[in-house]
Amino acid sequence: MIDRAEVVRMISLSIVIPVYNSEDCIYEFHRILKHALKSYSYEIIFVDDQSTDSSWNNIVKISKGDDNVKGINLRKNSGQDNAIMAGLRHSRGEYVVIMDDDLQHSPYDIEKLYNACREGDHDICFANFKSINQKLWKNIGSWFNGKIAEILIAKPKNIYLSPFKIIKKEIVDELVLYDGKYPYIDGLILTITDNITQTTLTHHKRYRGKGNYNLIRSIKVFMRLMTSFSVIPLRIASFTGFIIAALGFLIGCIYIFKYFTTDFIPEGWTTLVIINLFLGGSILLSLGIIGEYIGRSYLKLNRKQQYTIKEIVTKEEKECI
Repeated sequence: MIDRAEVVRMISLSIVIPVYNSEDCIYEFHRILKHALKSYSYEIIFVDDQSTDSSWNNIVKISKGDDNVKGINLRKNSGQDNAIMAGLRHSRGEYVVIMDDDLQHSPYDIEKLYNACREGDHDICFANFKSINQKLWKNIGSWFNGKIAEILIAKPKNIYLSPFKIIKKEIVDELVLYDGKYPYIDGLILTITDNITQTTLTHHKRYRGKGNYNLIRSIKVFMRLMTSFSVIPLRIASFTGFIIAALGFLIGCIYIFKYFTTDFIPEGWTTLVIINLFLGGSILLSLGIIGEYIGRSYLKLNRKQQYTIKEIVTKEEKECI
């Protein structure tokens, strides 16, 4: 009988794929991925984040026909990073690849990531793309997110935080110790290791269908980056509040001085309205940032789960959780 440690040594690669409404892509993705990994010992872990289409049924069919595939079905939609955490906790490979299922990340590029990581003895290798086939606002958002990451989590300036990456198993073991409700995978990686690299790959067009990331989801990812790994936003809010209070005091002194030394009387409500809106907006912004920190702390103290698993399917068995 082979123990778990022996199994881990036998598997070179674990491929973790978060899935949401990808019924149009998943069969072709599996076919190409299987061909790309034919010279490796590997496992494929599909994590379905409560898709509303037939994605889970397709995963079950794939799992029943392939010894190397495991399907994990979450009970409710938990978000991409939480789905990835579920897959990471069930991975057993020496290296773990995280990638999308729409074939914009080519399975044939896994070998390039694998070799770049091993040859340089790096902990993580990110994919870097010359150009990305996505909407302009997403490209702008990715650039802005990267600049903020340089400030908040000390992201190296030359590294692109790509969703397509390969990670050493010992780093994965550290990642999955995080039990907060709002994980941000790249942020966690950068708090664990600086031994990272990247390799340039081609970003392809989506095989079929349309992407699931909209502006709201992108903002949620940005807020996880902003409030999960740094207190800098709190310091910015405090500094902004101090500056506004100082300006308000100065303006007040000017009005009082003019009241006693001239016949000047403030006309209308325009100035008052502008000042009130400015101060009110700044206060609400600061309170919102503080509220994000308090809310996340509250959820962590109450041990709200990242996800719950409904069932796990492999060729041999269907396990209900």
